[in-house]
Amino acid sequence: MKMRKIATLVIASALGGVMALGTYMQFVEKEEPIVLEQQSEMPLFVPTKINTSNAMLEAVEETDFVAAAENTVNAVVHVKSTTINDQLTFEDLFFGRRTQRSQVGSGSGVIISPDGYIVTNNHVIEGSQSLTVTTNDNKTMEAVVIGTDPKTDIALLKIDADEDLVFVPFGDSDTAQIGEWVLAVGNPFNLTSTVTAGIISAKSRDLTGGQGFQSFIQTDAAVNPGNSGGALVNTNGELIGINTAITSATGSYVGYSFAVPSNIASKVVSDILEYGNVQNGILGVSGASLNSEYAEKVGIEETEGFYVDDVTEKSGAAAAGIRSGDIIKKLDNVKINKFADLRGFLSSKRPNDVIKVTILRRGNEKVLPVKLTNSTVSQVDFMGLELRNLSSKAKKTYGIEGGAYVFKTTNKEWYDKLGLRNGYIITEINDEPINSIIDILQFKKDHAEEGIEKSINKIEVLNNRGQKERYIFK
Repeated sequence: MKMRKIATLVIASALGGVMALGTYMQFVEKEEPIVLEQQSEMPLFVPTKINTSNAMLEAVEETDFVAAAENTVNAVVHVKSTTINDQLTFEDLFFGRRTQRSQVGSGSGVIISPDGYIVTNNHVIEGSQSLTVTTNDNKTMEAVVIGTDPKTDIALLKIDADEDLVFVPFGDSDTAQIGEWVLAVGNPFNLTSTVTAGIISAKSRDLTGGQGFQSFIQTDAAVNPGNSGGALVNTNGELIGINTAITSATGSYVGYSFAVPSNIASKVVSDILEYGNVQNGILGVSGASLNSEYAEKVGIEETEGFYVDDVTEKSGAAAAGIRSGDIIKKLDNVKINKFADLRGFLSSKRPNDVIKVTILRRGNEKVLPVKLTNSTVSQVDFMGLELRNLSSKAKKTYGIEGGAYVFKTTNKEWYDKLGLRNGYIITEINDEPINSIIDILQFKKDHAEEGIEKSINKIEVLNNRGQKERYIFK
């Protein structure tokens, strides 16, 4: 982004007795890349001996994967994406020519309807100029992208076939249980449809240290490069996940794989088809997952659930009567132990959906119906910044009446030259107070014709230390 020459006048005046805002987490859509932790040490394998009972052997023998595998392999396709890149050599520069080279990536996809709709991962097809899909009977067809959602890493493709296609029906990932047998079907290493078996090792798994948007199903079914976008099915042949990631120091499978739950994938697909984009239902609370350390910090004995630290004004949670200090124990019938449980459940919901929130308040459980709101009432994109409404707690902490909280920034120039970063609060633009993102939306509307960038002369913010800074643009 090109900006006019910036002259920065920073006036720092400490605000007496003001503490830094700290972590400001809100249940709204987040754009976070999938980050896989790389292990620096090899795992230690300890030989064990176990005496297996006849009952255990009989239980395994009764599990039949044949029917589920037979249908699924014919509904999983090989996806090839081609990207054209300019690659300049010394000779190209000397002779004034441009050399274009194609780069081909591959993954998997799952046919979810007889008329040719296919679900895959967004990272499989991102940036592609052309897409081809090869079915299990070696038929190759051109595919078009219907829509994508980078946040959940889901993409929807479409192919036109001469006949109805074999497809995999969506299952209910909320009812999938830890220990349940599952099959992973995909095209690892450019092989044709390959089936591996395992169990569900964990649910609501977060790979980003508590800051992520996702909530994965973890399995021990072998998944390798090329499996991305493939199917995770139960023994009934129902799709309960889209295989997405592995955690590995080598890039190949070492014991764990992760899948986007089918309830999230199904919701993303429905939104793309109906609205053209993904609709995110917002609860409107901020806080943290409970554990022994956090429970001691806030002075309670509960170590499971989500502790509500603050409630967003005019949100569904506020309207329903949820308060700071409440502990969320359930959403509908889904037990909530951590942030990823909440995130995963809400990712399958839309604005105006009504959910039952079970809270624990001073030792008593209450069930409150909450109508989810739209993300546009609580966040807006502005000059490469993701801005959100300031919570009532933050207003009290800083002693201010309002502002727009910088939740995320991709504005590299403002970050590098001005130091404006996550956690800052915009309080004024051109000497006009900013009390909420409504004021930001109004500023964008008022200056849309002349251009937002050209209209900004001065910005006032509070930094992470509660100090006031002013930036003047010339």
